[in-house]
Amino acid sequence: MIEAVLIAMVIAKLRRYKLKPLFTSWHIYPVLFMIIIYIFLNIGVFWGNYSFIKFSGILESIYIGTFFVLVIKYKQYISAIIGSICIVIGTMLNKVAISANGGKMPVFPTLSYTTGYITNESFARANDIHILGNEAAKLKILTDIIDLGYSILSIGDIFIRIFTFLIIYNCIKSLSKSENNINRNVIENNF
Repeated sequence: MIEAVLIAMVIAKLRRYKLKPLFTSWHIYPVLFMIIIYIFLNIGVFWGNYSFIKFSGILESIYIGTFFVLVIKYKQYISAIIGSICIVIGTMLNKVAISANGGKMPVFPTLSYTTGYITNESFARANDIHILGNEAAKLKILTDIIDLGYSILSIGDIFIRIFTFLIIYNCIKSLSKSENNINRNVIENNF
C-alpha cells in the first residue's frame, strides 16, 4: 500500500504540486498510521512472524476506511467513486483467481526469495489462503505474480491500490491548487 502513496507523491511532485499542504492537517495521519502498521506487519513476515496475517482482511478494511476522511474533507467524491469501482474490479479479479484454484491464491515469488520475504516453508507456516504457485495454477495472470520483494501482488491488488493512488494524488493536486490561488489572491490584494 505504501507504494501507491509514494507513486502518487512522486507524480504529484513531478507535476510541480506541493506536498506540504497535505501534511499540515491531521486528515492524512490516519492513513499514514495504517501504512505504518502494514510496514510493521511486513517486517514481521521478514522475521518469520505470520500471526498477524489472519487480521489482514480487517486491517485492509480499516485502511480503506481511513481514506473517507480525506474524501470528505477535500471533496474527492469523483476520485472515490472511480477508486471504489477499481476496488470492486480488483476484488472480483482476486475472487476469480481464488475460485479457479480451489479456494487458494497461488503466489509466484521471485525477488522475494532473494530478499528473504518468502521461503518455501512460509506458506505452511502462514496457514492462510496463499499457496506456492506451480504449473497447475489456473488463470496464472490473475494470481500473485508481481513480486516487489516485500510483497507479491496480483492484478486485482493493483486495481485495489489505484483507489489509494487516486485519493492521495487528487488531494495533493487540490490542496496545491488551493494554496496557489490563496497566494495569488494575497499578492493581488497587496498590490
